[in-house]
Amino acid sequence: MPRLPFLGRLFFRDYSALVIGALLIILEIPIRLITLCLPERVIQWFYSRSRLMFHRVAGHSGASAKDKKHIERIRAALDFEELCAIWGYEVEDHYLQTKDGYLLCLHRIPGKKGESRPTPGSYVGKPVVYLHHGLLMNSEVWVCLTDEERCLPFALAEKGYDVWFGNNRGNKYSKKALYCNAHERKFWDYSIDEFCMHDIPNSIDYILETTQAPKLSYIGFSQGTAQAFAALSINPRLNQKVSVFVGLAPAMRPHGLSVRFVDALMKASPTLVFLFFGRKAILPSTVFWQSILYPPIFVKIIDACLTFLFNWRGENIPIPQKLAAYSHLYSYTSTKAVVHWFQIMRSGKFLIFPTKNISTPIVLLYGDNDTLIDIDTMLRELPSHTVAYPVPGHEHLDVLWGRDVGKLVIPRVLETLRMYANLKSTRK
Repeated sequence: MPRLPFLGRLFFRDYSALVIGALLIILEIPIRLITLCLPERVIQWFYSRSRLMFHRVAGHSGASAKDKKHIERIRAALDFEELCAIWGYEVEDHYLQTKDGYLLCLHRIPGKKGESRPTPGSYVGKPVVYLHHGLLMNSEVWVCLTDEERCLPFALAEKGYDVWFGNNRGNKYSKKALYCNAHERKFWDYSIDEFCMHDIPNSIDYILETTQAPKLSYIGFSQGTAQAFAALSINPRLNQKVSVFVGLAPAMRPHGLSVRFVDALMKASPTLVFLFFGRKAILPSTVFWQSILYPPIFVKIIDACLTFLFNWRGENIPIPQKLAAYSHLYSYTSTKAVVHWFQIMRSGKFLIFPTKNISTPIVLLYGDNDTLIDIDTMLRELPSHTVAYPVPGHEHLDVLWGRDVGKLVIPRVLETLRMYANLKSTRK
């Protein structure tokens, strides 16, 4: 079949879908304006109307009044500290400056529930674990679960670990820099390169300096694994600071997207995304939609989008968990960071990063129904000491929020840390 000369990677049958997709993306521009202009009273009206519409069409969820109150408390929590307080955990906030001038926020759960709180930032003599979130996320995704036993960070704290959480530049907790502000295009001029050269190593150095621990264990989710793959591959000294790298739903070289026209758009030219979304934060209107839509409707929209783009069904994540967690799913990142992923998918390579150079032990846990993961290809690009375990019947987000993570994921992570992290960690 002939191809268009100026979009050589597209067939004629893809072109109409490409145009439709572009038009849908362009709608983001007026939505941004609406977000800025609508008063709070109007937003509340839309919220109440969407709630009424949902109950007329779909009825209620069947949850008890007590469960609904619990779910709503998690959903409505304003920040990381509020989410942890629901379960009785105290949190420290720490701030560090990267070498290129961004100010990042780290959270810390230094002890078990009810344990006497140490002086903030003090040495507590425990093995250190550092968790890092995925693309378009922040640290809240780790602690917005509806059951304490399914929450990996709480399990780690109860097992005697000093638990830290990272936040990428640009997200909800890290929106400041020394030389520019979040309203300027310069602030958003970053991609995976900056995450791996600055955010990850600078965060690890800060944590080790603060805790006086010789090493830490790193647990990443999705892009949080890609950032670690990249950082460890180009920084030999960093490998000596990480006792083990646990990758949940690891991301290195994803398959293309499930929707033909979006995949065609990406393969034609990732830089077209700049044309549609600009060169600052991507999809900022998501916060607006969260504010005007009744949560069950918002959940259905997110589920539809995930099925549309990735063919994920989300059947392992209970509806109450979705209602509680989806409001914590999105956080800001740069359009450039998303374009970087499109370039990786188009080239079929993890670009310049020599991942076989990683000497840190690597343990991967992945859903065997995750359409973003080609585990065989990934293992060929990683060092031979890499170990991978499938989680049967699970998709991408399932390894965070699935109903069985307390049985299928958390025990494997704890076992891995016991093998590599010394519970009698000493000072440097």
